[in-house]
Amino acid sequence: MKKLVRRSLAIAGTAVFATTALWTTASPASAATYNGACGSGYSVLGSDNVGQLGTVFLTYNDSTGQNCVVTIRNNPGQPVTWMNAGVRLSGDPGSAVEDPGHYTTYAGPVYLQAAGKCVDWSGTISNENGGAVDSFCG
Repeated sequence: MKKLVRRSLAIAGTAVFATTALWTTASPASAATYNGACGSGYSVLGSDNVGQLGTVFLTYNDSTGQNCVVTIRNNPGQPVTWMNAGVRLSGDPGSAVEDPGHYTTYAGPVYLQAAGKCVDWSGTISNENGGAVDSFCG
């Protein structure tokens, strides 16, 4: 089980949040499907292509008020690839939670208590980025 680490975004992560301004739904033909990694009670709020390499998913649990993000490769397995999943309160770098590393299948899940607040969420695979800023305010 992965340990969640709370820390400020790395320079690369900050660039992802700063440059990802538009939210789009991933295209079903080339997109990975959500794998349930966040656990029971989480519903997918949004997804975004991570280039042609995978999909980042933002989920939410109504019971706990937590958001969860997971980044999933389209073609899991070897070789091991640099990946990241991240979420933060919009405009608050100090609230960022990430899971950077070298993975074969997915990065995350990462969780953030965000009931009633807007979030920035992102995914990275290799040098490709996806996600959205200032979204899903609730």
